[in-house]
Amino acid sequence: MSILSSSRAHLLLIDFQARLMPAIHDGAEVTARASKLLRGARLMDVPRSYTEQIPEKLGHTVPDLAPQPGEEVLMKSRFDACSETGLATRIAPDRRIVVAGCEAHVCVLQTVLGLIAAGREVAVVADATGSRAPADREAALARMTQQGAALVTTEMAIFEWLGGADHPRFREVIALIK
Repeated sequence: MSILSSSRAHLLLIDFQARLMPAIHDGAEVTARASKLLRGARLMDVPRSYTEQIPEKLGHTVPDLAPQPGEEVLMKSRFDACSETGLATRIAPDRRIVVAGCEAHVCVLQTVLGLIAAGREVAVVADATGSRAPADREAALARMTQQGAALVTTEMAIFEWLGGADHPRFREVIALIK
């Protein structure tokens, strides 16, 4: 599966929340990668959605990834965002869903499995996805790929959205990478 172009993608950021991120292994790096991914998506007009798990307890999305007006934030208490928010049908059916988030082995895994069960194509951004324990992250990434999700990196996603040096935002996007 290819992410193809920015016109066929939708970025989903799962539970990058203030009280959760300090517990994530390499949380600052995971957040930095997700921020680069988000900025690339914004530059190339890739639609974006967020989830927040019980925000009154875990806080809202960290400032580096804070939603802007028009970016949907779905509040949830269940780990699989599809089961509670109707996520699979909220995103346009022609879009491939590019997922980054925390924790890989809980909310990311269950949401990705829910999206796949709903017939959606999913790519998980490995370097912008974290867990408290590296072993949990690795097991979750392996399970998601076994179930049909593509595994990509931040730069893979950004460059696939870009498509080529002829993209009108090429220089701005390349500045994110450097």
